[in-house]
Amino acid sequence: MKPARISTTGWLGLLLVMAMFIETRAGLAAEEKAATKTPPPVIWKLDNVTSVGGQKPDVLGAPKVVDAEAGGPAVRFNGQNDALVVPVNPLAGWKTFTVEVLCLPETNGLEEQRFFYILDDRNERLAMETHSADGRAWCLDTYLMTCRAGVTNDLTLCDTNLLHSNGQWTWTALVYDGKTMSHYVNGVQELQGKVAIQPMTNGNTFIGARFDRTYWFKGCIKELRFTPAALKTEALQCMPKK
Repeated sequence: MKPARISTTGWLGLLLVMAMFIETRAGLAAEEKAATKTPPPVIWKLDNVTSVGGQKPDVLGAPKVVDAEAGGPAVRFNGQNDALVVPVNPLAGWKTFTVEVLCLPETNGLEEQRFFYILDDRNERLAMETHSADGRAWCLDTYLMTCRAGVTNDLTLCDTNLLHSNGQWTWTALVYDGKTMSHYVNGVQELQGKVAIQPMTNGNTFIGARFDRTYWFKGCIKELRFTPAALKTEALQCMPKK
């Protein structure tokens, strides 16, 4: 029996089919890559007290702008009555998110200091704070809470043994992937836990204090970043190692 032969026309047809297949796969791969690409963050630079994230904040006390010699531009809070209240919740409607804050805690502040706090229109909240027993070193304390139909879901992450020195610029991060909440200091994961929360609504963002004007933060804040995705460790901001 003679081996089967494919005509020139047949070869051209086969090559055309293969080219279409390769093009289709390449298109699907591009779509998948685009679908999984991390959205860009919303960035708030604290280099003044009159505009934050394009919003006019309510200024409590007299927070000051520090210059480059002090590591700025950044806003310094006195730990007694300084804060900025921004009339927006940058996380509203997000199912997953990452919050990153570049801050410099100072010595001899309160034991608990809410440097970043969100309270939405349903009284649900997110908090990031320093916890310090001696006024010289601090640990990161984070909190998420939702309450629907009378049922509260919340989680606190805090380990007082994981200490960091005051007087140093530090990136802190809270990450939520829809099931698990984690927090990081300078790109290093410290704690995580399971919690089920619903997307927040609009509300207010408090920088330098809790929503009820307590737990004032003493130190500087330079930048805040909000990403509508749970960033991987390698994608988080961190200070360069000295």
